[in-house]
Amino acid sequence: HMGLITAMVTFWLITLVVFILVNRGIWVFTDVSKSMSMFMLEKALGPPIDFVDGKRGSASTTWILQGTLWIIPASLVTFCGLWLSHDPQALHSLTAWGLNPVSTSLTTSGILIAVYGSMGMLLIGSSMHIVPELGATSLATEKNATLMSFVWTLAVIVMFVGANKPEIAGISVMPIATILTNLVLLSVIVNMLLTAASRTRKMPLPAWMMIIGMISAPISILSLALTGSLDSGSGQWLATRFSGTTFFLMVSGAILYASSRGSGNPLWSRSLAAVTMAGAIISINPAGLIEGEIASDFLGIGTATFEPTRNDIVAGSFLLALSLIPIIALSANVLATMRGDDVFMENPDSPGMPEINLAAFMAVPIAIGGLFVHTDYITGTNELTGIHTSLVLLGLWVVFIPASLGSALSIFPEVSGRNMLSINRSRWAFWLMAGGAFSGLVFTMMADFSDIALIEAAVEEENSTANRVRVLGSVLFYGTVIGSVYHSLNMISGTFRGALASEEQNPSSTSISSPYMLTKETTVRKILAQREGKLDTVVVPESSTELPGSATEI
Repeated sequence: HMGLITAMVTFWLITLVVFILVNRGIWVFTDVSKSMSMFMLEKALGPPIDFVDGKRGSASTTWILQGTLWIIPASLVTFCGLWLSHDPQALHSLTAWGLNPVSTSLTTSGILIAVYGSMGMLLIGSSMHIVPELGATSLATEKNATLMSFVWTLAVIVMFVGANKPEIAGISVMPIATILTNLVLLSVIVNMLLTAASRTRKMPLPAWMMIIGMISAPISILSLALTGSLDSGSGQWLATRFSGTTFFLMVSGAILYASSRGSGNPLWSRSLAAVTMAGAIISINPAGLIEGEIASDFLGIGTATFEPTRNDIVAGSFLLALSLIPIIALSANVLATMRGDDVFMENPDSPGMPEINLAAFMAVPIAIGGLFVHTDYITGTNELTGIHTSLVLLGLWVVFIPASLGSALSIFPEVSGRNMLSINRSRWAFWLMAGGAFSGLVFTMMADFSDIALIEAAVEEENSTANRVRVLGSVLFYGTVIGSVYHSLNMISGTFRGALASEEQNPSSTSISSPYMLTKETTVRKILAQREGKLDTVVVPESSTELPGSATEI
C-alpha cells in the first residue's frame, strides 16, 4: 500500500490534466463525441425523457426544489438522533414495525441526507444555472438534468435505509446508493462539460470551481484505486476527506457567484478566488466525519483500521493545516463582496444573503475546530474525538447548508421566473434555522465536553448535567426543523404564486457579467480597480436623452 502523499499527488496530477483538457476544449469535444454524448443523455433514455419539461431553467428549478425539500427530513432525522442520545427509548414503539433506530445511525443518516439530499441537490441545481450563465450559453440538456434529479432523490432514500439497516436480504444497501449517485453524477458532469464547451466567453472562476468540484469526486476515488490505498485505513480516511473537497469547491463557486449577484457588488478579488480553488485541491479539507468507515460502506469494501505511518501523519497534518488558507480566502472574499465599496448593502432583503453571510462568517472558526479534531485523530491522541459528531453537524447546519441554500435562494427567481412568496417569511426561516442549529449544537457540544471530562476522570455514574444540557440542545435544534419547513413552503408557494421576477428592474453591477452597469455615482478609480485596470471596460448608459444640453446619465 502506498502512502497518503502518493494518493494526493496522483489526485493533483489527474485534476490538473482534466482542468487543462476541459479548459482547452481538446479531445472530448470533437463534434462526433458531442452529438454522441447528447444522444446518450437524451434519446438513449427512451420514453421517460418525454415526460420532463425541457425549457430553460427547468432542470435547475427541479433540483433546487428537491434540495430544499430534503432539508426537512434531514433536520427531522438529525433532531431524532440528538433526542435519542439522551432518551434512547423515545422511539421504542417503532420496534413493532421491525425498526430499531439508535442515536448513532440516525445521526449518521441525518448527515448523509443533509449532505447528499439537500446540499448536493441545491449545489448541483445552482451549478445548472451558474455555469451556463457565466459562460453566456445554455445548459446542454435540460431534459436529462431534470430526469436525473429523481434518480438522485431515489439514491438518497437508499442511503437513508442503508445507514439504518446495512443489509436487506443479504444485500448491502450502501453500494446501491453509490451506483445510483455515480450514474447521475456522470451524466451531470457530461452535461456540464458540454455546456462549458459551448461557452461564448471566458468563464470566470466560480463556474470552474463548480465543474472541477463535481469532477473531483470520481477523480479522488480513481486516484485512491490507482495507488492501491482503498483497502487501507488511511486511504479510506482520505476518501472521506475528498468528499469534503468536492463539496467545498462547489460551495465556494456557488457563494462567490451568489454573493456578487445578490448584493449587486463586483467580486471583491479574483486572485483570492484562484487561491480558494487551487488551495482546495492541494490541501486536505477538515470537513466531514473523521472515520473512514463511511467510505468503505459506500464502496462495499471491508473497513480497515486506521494505522497511519509516520509520513502519513506528518503529510496529513500539514495538508490539513494548509486547508485554512483557501477557507480564509473564501470567507474574506465573500464577506468583502457582500459589503461592497459602500458601507450598507444595496439590497439586503435579497433572499439568501443572510444565509451566505452566516456561512462565510462561521466557516473559519468551524474549520479551525475541525482542524484540531482531525489532527488529534490522525496523531492518535484521540482526546477530542468525542465532540466530532457535534462539530460535523455544526459545520453542516451553520456553514454548508446555509451556503448552498443561500446561493439557491438568491438565484431561484432568475431560474424559476418567480420570486419567493414572502421575504419576511424567508427572514423568519433564516433566524429559526440558524438560531436553532447554532444554539442547539453548541449546547450538545458542551455536553460532549462534559462527558469527555468525566471519562478522563474515570467517573462511573451517569452524567446528569450533560443529559440536561443535551435535552436543551435537542429542543433548541427543533427550531431548525420548523425553519426548514418555512423555507420549503415559501419556495414552493413562490413557484406558483410568487411575484414574477421579470416585473421588477434592479440593474446590479457585477464584475461577473462583462459590461459594467453603473447604478450609482462612482469614480473612474473604482471602475479601474474593479476591472483590474483594463481600459476596455464597457460602460453602459442607463438612460440617454436627446434634448440639447442635457447630460447622458451613465
